[in-house]
Amino acid sequence: MKNEVKYFNRHIDRYLNEWKHSDDHKPLLLRGARQVGKSSAVRHLAKQFDYFLEINFEEDKRAREVFENVNLTPQLLCERLYARYDTPIIEGKTLLFFDEIQACIPAISSLRFFYEKMPDLHVIAAGSLLEFALEEVPSFGVGRIRSMFMYPFSFAEFLEANGATGLLTAINRANPNNPLDETLHQRALYLLKLFMIIGGMPAVVAEYVNKKDLRLCQHALDDLIMSLRDDFAKYKKRIPAVQISAAFDSVIRQSSRKFVYTDKEQVYSAYQIKNAVELLIMAGLVIPVMHTSANGLPLGASLNPKYRKLMLLDTGVFQRTLGLQLSDILLNDDFDVINKGGIAEMFVGMELLKSGSVYQSGHLFYWQREEKNAFAEVDYVVQKDMDIVPVEVKSGKQGKMQSMYLFMKEKDSKMGIRTSLENFSVYDKITVVPLYAIGNML
Repeated sequence: MKNEVKYFNRHIDRYLNEWKHSDDHKPLLLRGARQVGKSSAVRHLAKQFDYFLEINFEEDKRAREVFENVNLTPQLLCERLYARYDTPIIEGKTLLFFDEIQACIPAISSLRFFYEKMPDLHVIAAGSLLEFALEEVPSFGVGRIRSMFMYPFSFAEFLEANGATGLLTAINRANPNNPLDETLHQRALYLLKLFMIIGGMPAVVAEYVNKKDLRLCQHALDDLIMSLRDDFAKYKKRIPAVQISAAFDSVIRQSSRKFVYTDKEQVYSAYQIKNAVELLIMAGLVIPVMHTSANGLPLGASLNPKYRKLMLLDTGVFQRTLGLQLSDILLNDDFDVINKGGIAEMFVGMELLKSGSVYQSGHLFYWQREEKNAFAEVDYVVQKDMDIVPVEVKSGKQGKMQSMYLFMKEKDSKMGIRTSLENFSVYDKITVVPLYAIGNML
């Protein structure tokens, strides 16, 4: 096993552990954008096994030969893998990990056969550009493979990594009837602003935890952004990397508002940008927020495909690419200054995704009405139990929530949520949730 730096606990660990001990542990496909911590989570799980075989198909090109032009029976594959790597592959004792599996399409196809022929062997596959490869697999094995979805660190995971478990416990226990102690509230706000700057990409979080130096974190973000841009060339050969990079920059410029493909600073056609944006979404770097009329459940049943917002999956990558002033965010209590570029809306959207089920690819929705002289917009619309709940990211007080009140009147909503820098409180049917707690309120 490779030498590893200190591992920081992740939300997904619980579900990986449950999968390990389940009688029906189908081959697992761990899905998510590049460098969100998929491989580290698997290696952490591997400590519970007697044997661990990790095969990276990008680093070890010879490994592809094992899967190509052969009968894809699991027993034969395991015999060949044992001969090549000298690691026993024993059902119930070995964790077999195929990393960067998108580089070997036959390996993806083989996963379904492990469930059928060697059901007691624990097999996990992951890949940074997996969604592209899945388009090329004619039969993916529905019902024979389980997927889990992974994102960058949530704020709760960031607090735990920094040893702030007491604060995290206090946040989890707080509510409008029992708001957080003001001293703890101010500490949570400071760490929240810090998290917005750093973001949740594991390499950057580790840099901060180990060195407590924001300058080094910015350098780590520079390295990460360069690596992400280098990956653009791997997406689709027919679309130039420079075109994808232009779409990436356009998403950043238009963050927190309806995305238009004819961005005035754009040199490519709307058709070219649209194709590039779809690739960024498939890669998990860009997250769409879809317009819904919110007339009923599920929210996705009433989409308007002409309207959608696009945001990056990480606030750290966003602020570094946009070139925001860190001191403005960290040292300022003015919400509008802190929220430059819509960074707070981005944080809330990602927290909503990260708090959802690991077994489903999450979706984000917003509501907008564009009637003449009656424009109204709600940042997010979510399902809470069987209710449709509007969520607004706000700096103001009760009198500045006209869109939310309009939505609640039109949709007969029982409650609304406003998230801001304020402590927990309630205004009429509006529950005020601090930004740092939005992830555990739904």
